[in-house]
Amino acid sequence: MRHFLDFEKPIAELEGKIEELRRMSEADGINIADEVARLTDKADRQLRATYARLTPWQKAQVARHPDRPKAGDYLRALITEFTPLAGDRAFADDAAVLGGIGRFRGRSVVVLGTEKGSDTDSRVAHNFGMARPEGYRKARRLIELAGRFGLPVLSFVDTSGAFPGIEAEARGQAEAIARSIEACLEAPVPVVATIIGEGGSGGAIALAAGDAVLMLEHAIYSVISPEGCAAILWKDQAQAPAAAEALKLTAEDLKRLRLIDGVIGEPLGGAHRDPAMAMDAVGEAVQTALSPLLGLDGTSLVARRREKFLAMGRDALA
Repeated sequence: MRHFLDFEKPIAELEGKIEELRRMSEADGINIADEVARLTDKADRQLRATYARLTPWQKAQVARHPDRPKAGDYLRALITEFTPLAGDRAFADDAAVLGGIGRFRGRSVVVLGTEKGSDTDSRVAHNFGMARPEGYRKARRLIELAGRFGLPVLSFVDTSGAFPGIEAEARGQAEAIARSIEACLEAPVPVVATIIGEGGSGGAIALAAGDAVLMLEHAIYSVISPEGCAAILWKDQAQAPAAAEALKLTAEDLKRLRLIDGVIGEPLGGAHRDPAMAMDAVGEAVQTALSPLLGLDGTSLVARRREKFLAMGRDALA
């Protein structure tokens, strides 16, 4: 059963009527093809109109849609011969961060992803995509492995942020995130990161400090969630829509601010309506971003990456 967001209620009502008519037709043998076609056209127009004017807060809801394809889905769709690698060689394996070696369109790569899970059991197993220090240490280990063997790194980011628990802080959460960012910045191989849903705070940047940072059209990427921002500034989470507007967290905003490198279009109504099409689009965009990087040596890649991120600070101060 399709899950509809609050602002999609008019679309839900139309699609509900269409489904009801189809059931009636099957049961009674009534020909209602013309009425179904009319309602289908109306629903399509409503969907187009709604998604043409999404607010930042509505985009945040689409980015969090429970049916949106997750990191594991992208790995299964885009990576062949995938061999998962586990553990940080210091404490434990963190299921919130997926990682391993595989082939992307025939080329050997190291792949990383933050996995939220798709149902209650898998969400709990993956800690809702919120990694602990060992998750970021695993990411660092695999990025360094990629550097030693000359393998490009592809990451698929979808996290509300790093796990904020006391035990994570006790095990060095901030240091682990910083070291993962450092590994991304110093990797002598191409690093292409894609924000596929939420890109929350340092927990996202830890896997996304790449040569090319791409975002899906309805993904979000921000230093803090709209709810967290609202709670701090207004002491009221009901102000989350205003916070989302102020944070400039949409792909369109971030591309305009030159904080990301590309926006990947989604199927009408969001990636959750046609996951296969969305994942194909991501594959094409990753290939386009990766190709020109393959001819660069490690020293050039590191220097270009460093300059790219330093330029963001200069642009902000200009």
